[in-house]
Amino acid sequence: MAENKVKSGKEILDDFFKEISSIENVDKTIAESLAELYNNGKLSDKNVINELLRIRTENGDEN
Repeated sequence: MAENKVKSGKEILDDFFKEISSIENVDKTIAESLAELYNNGKLSDKNVINELLRIRTENGDEN
C-alpha cells in the first residue's frame, strides 16, 4: 500500500531552493544568491533587494 506523504511548507521550500538553479531560464547567479540567503535563514525582502542590487552593480547594469 503506497503511503501519500504531504510535504510541509519547509520541505517544499527546501526542495525548491535546492533545485532553483536548474530551473530553465532562471539566472544562475540570482538563483544561487537566493538559495544562499534561504539556506542561511536570511531570505527577507530587504536582503533580496540588497542582493539583487549587488548583482546588478557587479554586472555593470545601471538600469
